[in-house]
Amino acid sequence: MIVAMSGRQVRRIVLEQSFRARIGHIGSALSIADLLAVLYEDVLRASGPRDPDRDRFILSKGHAALALYAVLHLRGWLSADDLATFAGEDTLLGVHPEHALPGVDFSTGSLGHGLSIGVGAALGARMLGVARRVFVLLSDAECNEGSVWEAAMFAAHHRLGALTAIVDLNGQQALDYTRDVLDLHPLGDRWRAFGWSVREIDGHDSHQIHSALTAQEALPTVVIARTVFGRGVSFMESRIPWHYLPMSEEQYHRALAELAARE
Repeated sequence: MIVAMSGRQVRRIVLEQSFRARIGHIGSALSIADLLAVLYEDVLRASGPRDPDRDRFILSKGHAALALYAVLHLRGWLSADDLATFAGEDTLLGVHPEHALPGVDFSTGSLGHGLSIGVGAALGARMLGVARRVFVLLSDAECNEGSVWEAAMFAAHHRLGALTAIVDLNGQQALDYTRDVLDLHPLGDRWRAFGWSVREIDGHDSHQIHSALTAQEALPTVVIARTVFGRGVSFMESRIPWHYLPMSEEQYHRALAELAARE
């Protein structure tokens, strides 16, 4: 059964499962909750995780895999029992996504490679004459990688209009704020210079997300989504340590209470 999705539902699952498993990468998953909820609720065309004609999705920022598992569960493609194996022994639900898990099209984890995979998937679809689309979600810090821009050039040259990149512009990375590591501002102008159609949105506004992900273009499109790292939990928002930190029991209950107060 498909459950109507919201970013709040995704965030609750992220908090519950990360606390149970005593695993970090919480803030990165919280920042993309709204993006994935809209993508899997209203945008991706797929009758099931093995539908050969399904749209493809690549979570290039693989360390946020728990948000992906949450939407797979809400979509009805991942059982509650399987979800509860996250980060356990002999599980397919690792800290980074593995393609052996139904619903995960490509394994990711090493940053900077997801867009190249997406370019190949989009070009392959064109060569096969099929109408499926490809969506790739990257982090803004990942745009520090040269391989991202090689893929961007290739996609623009081949006018891969079925390809959409989504950049989670939360402004930070593992050990510092992105502007202080390698500043890419203004990011939209850089993508335009590489020949892409650019849409800049509030990455927590469902209407803006849906509009940006469903508009058709002849060129490859990048949706630059301004987000807040750790969105929904005040003591995590825009805080570098929550890239890696797990929660204590007190922090977990406080985070749940804050999330519930926003309902």
